[in-house]
Amino acid sequence: MPKVVSNTTPIISLLKLNRLELLKQLYTQIYIPIAVYSEIEAGKAKGFYKDLSKIDRIKIVEIQDKQAVKYFLDLDSGEAEAIVLATELNADLIILDEKLGRFHAKHADLKVTGTIGILLKAKTNGLIYELKPLLNELTRKGVWISEKIKREILIKTGEI
Repeated sequence: MPKVVSNTTPIISLLKLNRLELLKQLYTQIYIPIAVYSEIEAGKAKGFYKDLSKIDRIKIVEIQDKQAVKYFLDLDSGEAEAIVLATELNADLIILDEKLGRFHAKHADLKVTGTIGILLKAKTNGLIYELKPLLNELTRKGVWISEKIKREILIKTGEI
């Protein structure tokens, strides 16, 4: 069973799309550190909020090496803990969207994907039919995706 760790932003993006189930369909288990859970809980008033502690394939885990977070001064606590947790679990994959977090994760020899990578994998596996409407919906709901990236992805998937 592959070990997959997620940061906050990809979960929020999937919640905004009402597609969190894609994580369950693509991966047996998703691990999130306490800081990520806390960041999601801080958004309880949001219309898309779901209590992750009640979702069966999401496991909330406390990191062991609390000192390691100090090495990531330029990251928020969710990103830092996600990278530390992925390292501690020897994770097969970490789901991160933020450029700086991805930089640190890659330097920790972690395999990285993001929200768009999840959506691409879901399309490849036949779980979603089109990416374009989902990318447009994310943009409408405040998730920034560069037009260049959006275009490259839509060309790659044959939607342009």
